[in-house]
Amino acid sequence: MKFLLVNVLFCLFATQALTQPLYMTRNGKVFFFSKTPVENIDAVNNEVTSLLNTANGEVAVAVLVKSFHFDRALMEEHFNENYMESTKFPKATYNGKILNLDKINFKVNGTYPVEVGGDLTLHGVKQYQTATGTLTVAADKLEAAAQFTIKLADFKIQIPSLVAEKISETIEIKINCIYAPKQ
Repeated sequence: MKFLLVNVLFCLFATQALTQPLYMTRNGKVFFFSKTPVENIDAVNNEVTSLLNTANGEVAVAVLVKSFHFDRALMEEHFNENYMESTKFPKATYNGKILNLDKINFKVNGTYPVEVGGDLTLHGVKQYQTATGTLTVAADKLEAAAQFTIKLADFKIQIPSLVAEKISETIEIKINCIYAPKQ
């Protein structure tokens, strides 16, 4: 009888370990885009770390600011030194929750619309931000994609008047993460 009980408990814990609610990525992507009549500026960061808890919908994202890459080295330098002050503010973070978690079935493959809400900390300023996107459930991975727009002034990012016509006051941000179960 003890042997049977031990086997049942072992199987129960093994099943829970395989269906744990934590998913993670260390190579998510964040894109940003600034559109003006004079010049479009876009950059990508392929080193985004994110954690997703399917049990409660919590989402955490961390981005090293210096890991954004541009088409031109001078843009990257100005971005880090003049606008984002990446030595002083090396990281951007997002801590939030899936607001419509009850509409997602993590046991059924498919693509689900999602809305997330949480605190975006950028350039030393924390602000509540919502985003819409999709969450694709497939076998042993999850893929999340979302987009939102921020105003530079809301995060105390100042654009010198000399280049104001080349940089939009609002920036479009897109994020894409492919998660695997956290080991």
